[in-house]
Amino acid sequence: MDFMKTLFLNPPSYDDFDGGAGSRYQATREVWSFWYPTWLAYPAGMIPGARLLDAPPHNYSVEQTINEAKSYDFVVIHTSTPSLRMDLRTAESIKAANPNAVIAFVGGHPTARPDEVLKLSAAVDIAGRKEFDHSMVEVAQGMAWEKIDGISYRKNGSIHHNPDRPILSDEELDKLPFVTEVYEKNLDYLKYNSPYCQYPYVSMYTGRGCPAKCTFCLWPQVTQGHKYRVRSPENVLEEVVAMKSKFPKMKELFFDDDTFTADPARARKIAQLLKPLGMTWSTNSRANVDYETLKILKEGGLRLFVVGYESGNAQILKNIRKGVGLERARRFTRDCHELGILIHGTFILGLPGETKETIEESMRFAREMDCETIQVSLASPYPGTELFEYVTKNGYLAVDPFLDEAGYQKCTVKYPGLSNDEIYGAVERFYRSFYFRPRYIFKSVKKMMTSTEEAKRLLKEGAQFLSTMRQRRHQMGQPQAAT
Repeated sequence: MDFMKTLFLNPPSYDDFDGGAGSRYQATREVWSFWYPTWLAYPAGMIPGARLLDAPPHNYSVEQTINEAKSYDFVVIHTSTPSLRMDLRTAESIKAANPNAVIAFVGGHPTARPDEVLKLSAAVDIAGRKEFDHSMVEVAQGMAWEKIDGISYRKNGSIHHNPDRPILSDEELDKLPFVTEVYEKNLDYLKYNSPYCQYPYVSMYTGRGCPAKCTFCLWPQVTQGHKYRVRSPENVLEEVVAMKSKFPKMKELFFDDDTFTADPARARKIAQLLKPLGMTWSTNSRANVDYETLKILKEGGLRLFVVGYESGNAQILKNIRKGVGLERARRFTRDCHELGILIHGTFILGLPGETKETIEESMRFAREMDCETIQVSLASPYPGTELFEYVTKNGYLAVDPFLDEAGYQKCTVKYPGLSNDEIYGAVERFYRSFYFRPRYIFKSVKKMMTSTEEAKRLLKEGAQFLSTMRQRRHQMGQPQAAT
């Protein structure tokens, strides 16, 4: 079967911007980090001769990207809500260089608002919705667009929306190509870094979807669904075993599932299979895993969890339907500390119910949890989420768009008695209240004294962090529209 010459593209973006194909949180980062474009790698591995180009970490300029893309018949671009307009300009330049190229946009925003994406620019021919793996393969095969489920498209000046494509089953996930084979062929793994993983790292998925109902989270609500569909432990092991020869300098594997621990029995089985390999790995988790499971995961090579605490206020956790209370999170965290499992804790400011007092509660809770590292994000109401509907309905959406033209995230929400500027300014205070504690500084100095590599990492990331905070303070001097 003949296929179109196909390029999967994570396009150039703002400087220091985490967005597009592999990012969970689309905003300017505090320290150097790039996530793997895993969602693009799946269909790229299914189309003979396809190429995956991840422009930001490989330092491709817009001009270089266009020069590369213009030779392809079919270009699939992963976009995000904050980067949409910049990505549209890239698509228009590609179309100008090759008017016959078919261009598809995929990701959360094309799923939530396919009409908008197609209407904003005539350069975009197709909006791939939800799980777009097989939809893009069928386009590349030359199938008639009206027969391809899961896409919206423009034809003869009209926009058409085909039925949604069924989500992939466990068995279908096992049949997908190994993304690490696409990484090896198309990417330089030494150009990827995570602030909480050992460098160099490689990430992959063992499943899709998340059973949690958090109102702010984009992927389960918009693209992946709330059913956690999984690859078999044996299929996961097969991919992992082959990684050591592909990425010889790799120090850590990251399982990027929304919630790897959602199926504890399966998580234990994978850990037991990985144990003989002696591989260090980390993953995402909710703060509700039982002690025995934690112990088995640690024995199987687990180093660190990324845990979404979100807030230290019980009512806010109820408002966002987090499903894990403060006391359960405390017990989980104590268990992790006891077992030597590190935690990168994530918090969000500006969730429904936020006040000046609840921000202080969250700061105190973060200090109490005493994680290895933290991330403090601004609530981002992406289209298609319950959070977006809530802030829009109640008049709490303060700023549009989410980013200015330099790529810095703005606080997009405001509440009675709490302006968006106040929420934005609280991020730096939150970081300082956590990292500038004598306890934390002492712990960091102790680590640096025992490891030259750790000392270099901490000093480099500390300098990057302070630089970002200075830039944030400069942004505070710029008007943010409504407050």
